[in-house]
Amino acid sequence: MSDDVRMADSSRRLPERRRFLEQTSLGFGWLAFNGLLADRSFAADVHLSGPRAAARAERVVWFFMDGGLSHIDSFDHKPRLVAENGQPLKLPGKKEDITGRTTPNIMQSPWTFRPYGECGKMVSDLFPHIGSQADDIAFLHAVTSPSPDHESAIGFLHSGSLLQGFPSVGAWANYGLGSDSANLPGFVVMGSRKRQCRTNGFLPPSFQASQFFGGGTEPLADLKPREAFRQLQDNKLHAVRQLDGLFLEATHDNRIIEAAIANHEQAHAMQASVPEAAELAGESAATLAHYGVGSANQELDAFGRYCLTARRLLERGVRFIEIASNGWDQHDKLKTDHAKHALAVDQPIAAFLADLKARGLLDSTLVVFATEFGRTPNTELFGSEPGRDHHPWGFTIWMAGGGTKGGTSHGSLDDYGYFPVEGAVDIHDIHATVLHLLGIDHKQLTYRHSGRDFRLTDVHGRVIVPVIA
Repeated sequence: MSDDVRMADSSRRLPERRRFLEQTSLGFGWLAFNGLLADRSFAADVHLSGPRAAARAERVVWFFMDGGLSHIDSFDHKPRLVAENGQPLKLPGKKEDITGRTTPNIMQSPWTFRPYGECGKMVSDLFPHIGSQADDIAFLHAVTSPSPDHESAIGFLHSGSLLQGFPSVGAWANYGLGSDSANLPGFVVMGSRKRQCRTNGFLPPSFQASQFFGGGTEPLADLKPREAFRQLQDNKLHAVRQLDGLFLEATHDNRIIEAAIANHEQAHAMQASVPEAAELAGESAATLAHYGVGSANQELDAFGRYCLTARRLLERGVRFIEIASNGWDQHDKLKTDHAKHALAVDQPIAAFLADLKARGLLDSTLVVFATEFGRTPNTELFGSEPGRDHHPWGFTIWMAGGGTKGGTSHGSLDDYGYFPVEGAVDIHDIHATVLHLLGIDHKQLTYRHSGRDFRLTDVHGRVIVPVIA
């Protein structure tokens, strides 16, 4: 019998095994079996239709710049914008403006670009700290997206679909590999409450992200026991377990009910594990300052706390963490607001990369820095200070660690930063590469829903081989 046939046969017999273990020895075998299913290796066997390949990364941190960070003002140096500043953009095939307020005139970047690292990567003065880590970063300069609309583009970036109701990349990763921690969630989101970032879609509810607030007195909602006495809470939990078991039996092991029960059990364990993991008081003063924690700049302090909390969660087995920075949609006030947001994220992200490297974690942690689309090279006039319109036809996403090739740049746009001229990749390719580095063939990670097998990359996606070390 082949390995694939054995795996399929094992998956078919899984419900019968679970029922047998539940009904014998007072259910203790069933509890142990569920504990094994939560383990990384067991989850992989159940959810992947083929054997897992060698993984380069064991965990992912996904930084999301919500609103559309301008690629031509950050990581994609275009000197021609300086040479032709104020002149009409004469480019064959130029797309229609999204807002109708965009002028024909080119606007040069307000920031100077400088070379960083041994690779000499040109990075703008918006991100000097991230620039200092350029030798560990692989830049993708010709990323395309199918939508110029925020909500659909954000959904596509996270789920690979323009339609609602599809699982996010973090949910897929957690579904495919499980968690390395019994007492912490496998998927955590900080800095955003947007459904697209955290949704499990049609995957079981246990794969939805937990919303962390990061480094506060209560990093997770309703974390502290409401009861004055622990024994009272324990008695209530015992009663709830019994009632849940009866309800589960009545629903014939409905997987949604089963997932909800598992979530309740994990929530109880998290009352002890989460405060310890998110407690930053034990970090040295130098580490806190390195991340920007304690800064008078409240945005910098908050984002620094997210990043430092993320490092602590990674060390305790959390599989996938997304950290969002909001407000990058600069139709006007580009110079003012991009500078404000970059100041909040630049230092903490660079500190996070350096800290992971110093602790020997960067090689096994894939870091992705993404935005839903870029900004136009021509000016949008809306208000007192110029901005830029949405631009999904070519922008920058970068990766670091986790088996990527640092100090490299893949793909390029034309001299105006408008259209790809070589090495174009799309979001499906990004997702395929993330899964590949986690040891998953993106064509094998599937879930049957509404009569067909779905996957994160749908029927698309190819691994971006040039950025893999």
